[in-house]
Formats: sequence, structure tokens, C-alpha cells
Amino acid sequence: MSAWKLHFSMIATLAVIFGLTTLVFSAVMLYVGYFSIITVGMLVIFLNIGQWLLSPYLVGAIYRVKELKESDNPKLHQLITELSKKSKIKKPQLMLAQIPLPNAFAYGSPLTGNRVAITQGLLSNLDEGEVEAVIGHELGHLKHRDVQVMMAVSFLPSLFYYIGYTMMLSGIFGGNRRNEGGGNNALIGIAFMVFSWILTLFTLYLSRLREYYADRHSASIVENGAEKLSTGLVTIVEASKHTNRANKNQTKNNSAYKSLFIVDPNRANTDAEKVHTSQTTNKKDRLKETLSRQPTSSDRFMEILSTHPNIIKRLRALQELNQTPNTHKLTTD
Repeated sequence: MSAWKLHFSMIATLAVIFGLTTLVFSAVMLYVGYFSIITVGMLVIFLNIGQWLLSPYLVGAIYRVKELKESDNPKLHQLITELSKKSKIKKPQLMLAQIPLPNAFAYGSPLTGNRVAITQGLLSNLDEGEVEAVIGHELGHLKHRDVQVMMAVSFLPSLFYYIGYTMMLSGIFGGNRRNEGGGNNALIGIAFMVFSWILTLFTLYLSRLREYYADRHSASIVENGAEKLSTGLVTIVEASKHTNRANKNQTKNNSAYKSLFIVDPNRANTDAEKVHTSQTTNKKDRLKETLSRQPTSSDRFMEILSTHPNIIKRLRALQELNQTPNTHKLTTD
């Protein structure tokens, strides 16, 4: 996907999400005029803002995150300093998640500032070039303010779901003070809940687009970044499958904030089937064999419900960047 198509797709998706939200919310407020709906709406907004502000502490507790001091790994600190300069952003705080799952994520809030976390499993399974490309991806999320954008967008489905749920209960058990048409309010509430699921699909699509965008950023600031990130993703997927098998009790916790990860740990087994090839140990050969495969109809359907792109499509997008190096560098401006 070219840079301008990616920009247009993200802007269009945001416009659809906020446009539909405003239209439906305005129409229902005109019809119902509930103060209780406003109350529910404000409560959901405050809860989501509170979750955003406190999420770094929750993430830290779930994934056993601690600050990785410069004295602990000066080479990694130098790397993130150089990549931050290339990204034209302030160097984020470097964190280490003490879990065996190979992954990385960017997060933060006004209370903590921006942070990039890499897991112990990532350092154990990826080579230096692949780690560099993964960090470049996470810095792309920070540069594009994905944490803030996805927070703003993600609360909308929750807002409409809880408003719809409130209206449905009100219609079933109490009706409306202004009229006795409780059944109508129940139907409108159900429609609100259905609408929240539609918004969720748009939100998931936006999340996938921003993963592509972060991949593009990594390719633009890391030398041979597209190739390094491609082999890194294949390695993460394969290693995640083995990690999930060996640590079944931790799998649920690992997926608590799965949308933050560079690869969805819940899809590790499925993705590993796509990248599992002959018993070659050469990473480039494994990548080449994976790229020769075609996503199935089932893959395309499951991607609609996923926060991350299909692994084969994602690797192919990176290979396109590898073939047109002068084009994707425009994204760092």
C-alpha cells in the first residue's frame, strides 16, 4: 500500500467513525432527550480517560515492566537515541517487560510520558538488526500519536454500547417518562448496541492501518529496515507459538493489552501455521517460503476481527517497501 493510500485510508476511516458517531448520537438525543443518557455518556468518557491515564501502571503490573537503565544495556540505549533523532521525537523511556513472550509495545500517558517496552523474550530470540527494526516500529507509533488516536476512537464503541444497554433496560423495565413507548426505546437501545459493533469493526480496521504505518516508519529510519522487520516478525510469530505452549497459564495475561503488541499473541498459533515451512534454519529462506503462500478466505475473514494485519499481507507490504526505498522515506517528514 502506497504512502498516500495509507494516509487517505486512515483519514477516511477516522472521518467515518466520528461522522457516524455524531450523526447517530444527535438523532437519538433529539428523539429521546434523556438526561440519564448524558450521564452514562459522561461516565464512559471519564472511565476511558481514567483508564488511559492509569494504563501505564496497569501494563507495568501485568507484564512485570521495569525501567531498563542505560548502565544495564548502553548499546540498546544508544540505538533508541539514534532512532528517536531520526524519527524527530523525544527519546522515550526504555522499559523491559520480564516475560518470555517475544514482543514489544509503545505506551504512555501524560502522567508517565512515552515509553517503549521490549520483552525479555524478544532479546532472547531476535538478532540485533531485528530488534532495531522492532524498536523503529514502536517509535513510529509514538511519532504518529497512535496511543492517543486509538484511545480517542476506541471509547466510542463502548459509549454507544452502554448507552444502548441503558436504553434497552429502561425500555424493558421502566419505559420513558415522556411516553409509554418503552418497546421503542428497547429497540433503539438494541440498535445502539449493534451500531457499537459496527464502530468496533471500523476501529479494528484503523488499528490495522496504523500497524502498516508503523512498519513503514521502521523501514524509513532503519537501514534495510523492511527486510529486518520481516524476518523479525516471522521469528516473533514462531517463537510466540512455542512460548504460549510452554506458558499456558500466562497466555491470558499476555493478551490483556494485545492491541499494543507488535504481533497479536492470541494469533500466534494461527500465524505460525502460515510461516511454518520446511525445516530450514535460514531466516531469509523461511521468509521467502512464507511470502509464496496465499491468504485464505478464512484468513481474510479473521483479519476483519483482528487488531493486526494478516501476517502474509503484512510481510508482502514490507517487501513492497523494500523494492521502493526512495518512496517510503517520505513518511518521516
